[in-house]
Amino acid sequence: MINIGKKPLTANDFYKILYTGEQIELDPSALAKVNESHEFLKSFAKNKLIYGINTGFGPMAQYKISEQNQQDLQYNLIRSHCTGAGNALSDIHVKSSMICRLSSLMQGYSGINSEVVELLKNLINKNVYPQIFEHGGVGASGDLVQLAHLALNLIGEGEVTYKGELRPTADVYKEVGLKPITIHLREGLALINGTSVMTGISMVNLLHSKQLLNWSISSSMLIIEMVESYSDHFSKELHSVKPHIGQRTIANAMDNAMRNSQLIRKREDHLFDNDKHAEIDVFKEKVQEYYSIRCVPQILGPVFDTITYTQTVLENEVNSVNDNPIIDKANNNIFHGGNFHGDYVALEMDKLKIAITKLTMLAERQLNFLMNDKLNGILPPFVNLGKLGLNLGMQAAQFTATSTTAENQMLSNPMYIHSIPNNNDNQDIVSMGTNAATITAKVIENAYQVLAIELLSAAQAIDALKFETKLSSEGQNTFKQIRKIVPRFEDDTILYKKIKLVKEHLQNNSTKLVN
Repeated sequence: MINIGKKPLTANDFYKILYTGEQIELDPSALAKVNESHEFLKSFAKNKLIYGINTGFGPMAQYKISEQNQQDLQYNLIRSHCTGAGNALSDIHVKSSMICRLSSLMQGYSGINSEVVELLKNLINKNVYPQIFEHGGVGASGDLVQLAHLALNLIGEGEVTYKGELRPTADVYKEVGLKPITIHLREGLALINGTSVMTGISMVNLLHSKQLLNWSISSSMLIIEMVESYSDHFSKELHSVKPHIGQRTIANAMDNAMRNSQLIRKREDHLFDNDKHAEIDVFKEKVQEYYSIRCVPQILGPVFDTITYTQTVLENEVNSVNDNPIIDKANNNIFHGGNFHGDYVALEMDKLKIAITKLTMLAERQLNFLMNDKLNGILPPFVNLGKLGLNLGMQAAQFTATSTTAENQMLSNPMYIHSIPNNNDNQDIVSMGTNAATITAKVIENAYQVLAIELLSAAQAIDALKFETKLSSEGQNTFKQIRKIVPRFEDDTILYKKIKLVKEHLQNNSTKLVN
């Protein structure tokens, strides 16, 4: 089990919970701190003016709330903010968001009753997913609208998805033996005030970005091998003179993976013999490959570095206290501020989607190289293994890859700087972090689509050249994975279902060339 509250959660913990079915438990010492925070707040709040307990919210904080109305205030906050619109978030995004909210609350600075974290734990373990919508939050008081939909389910209202079916929350709770929480002091504000939805979606984006990077390296290597490229393009000596960690990591992974290739050549064996080339004025063979082949470490290196830093930021955010105010028993005080502001997540998602878009552009250019016989000089047009003219090969699939890449380029415009004041100008500068995260998820989905088309085309190209047995072990493994899904074809065939199967394989597997 993954122990929540014992030590900081990592991206790997999220992977285990989200994709391998790992269950979670609550650390007893952290749970004791949650209870202590709650008891401290009950005592400390007497005869004091505390935001969100005996005041209104946002610009209405100037209005005092009587003691008899304080419980209704929390329920009103939850219900009134359930205004989400657009598509419902996927179950995996919701589950990841729930883990983030649970992690924040388990820090013990929110003053909530422990039944909140107990219910969250049970919902996660039983795979009961609140219905949360993609549109609503501006990411400044955090994900107010999206988290309100989560809170609505915790009080037993609204709808949840259980076993793939959307049903009333009360019915599912009865079936699985759960009870809704009771509002005590500030459970409403503590639940809806924070960055957990944008962070949850972003953590899933991070995990997929790592897979995409590995598949991009794999597909690049297939092309590097099939053109019988020179080894110095990814040599240790070349990259040692440029001290970027990502570039060196990618180059080293490629160098190791292609060591036993029968296709990769040493430049000194072919081009450094002056006598051999003395009578040649125009070389038939390329002295250097196109940038999309030769510069893979330099292009994917920044993608690796971006992913690495994104992981640092997201893990910091996951293990943060991101509601307001902070209930600090150790210092016998309550601190008001803006830890709910989502700028860290918003900026990282904008950076990540730009990096993944560049990865998509690399795949599209490599695909174009495979399609254009005048560029590659070794393949039939559109890697057509049938009869030229009668058959069309992968021609139409390139249209899909190109248009999808163009959409990614458009989606890469930043959300981080698209702040619009709202809430009577109380929220006068906002992060738009949730929008940034959902758009990045779309960019990642598109990238899988383009890579699926590229890898299927590469498999056709390898068959055309009869190079399978000459590939490196890594190359043969990648080739066999694709061919297990889509066998070699010569006659034209309906491709969209085949491409979808390849895409799903990429989403559910990784080549693990870099971590």
